[in-house]
Amino acid sequence: MSISVLIPTLLRPLTKGEKTVQAQGNCVGEVIDHLDEQFPGIKEKLVSGDALHRFVNVYVNDNDVRFAEGLKTPIQSGDSLTVLPAVAGG
Repeated sequence: MSISVLIPTLLRPLTKGEKTVQAQGNCVGEVIDHLDEQFPGIKEKLVSGDALHRFVNVYVNDNDVRFAEGLKTPIQSGDSLTVLPAVAGG
């Protein structure tokens, strides 16, 4: 099952500059694991322990996974996963 993953500019050095990559998995955590197999080091930028880093937002289609099942949020073929770093400042 192929999932389109939109990569933010800050993480594109890990994906060789690619804005969109393909990954596989049945839930968000599995997709991130598959991404890390292809692009070593990307998981540590997204996940701490068994949860997303505090300043990383992940969406399946347009739904924030924090309001679903987090890393266990189911994902289906054809879905899109968007990674967005949170923006802070004054």
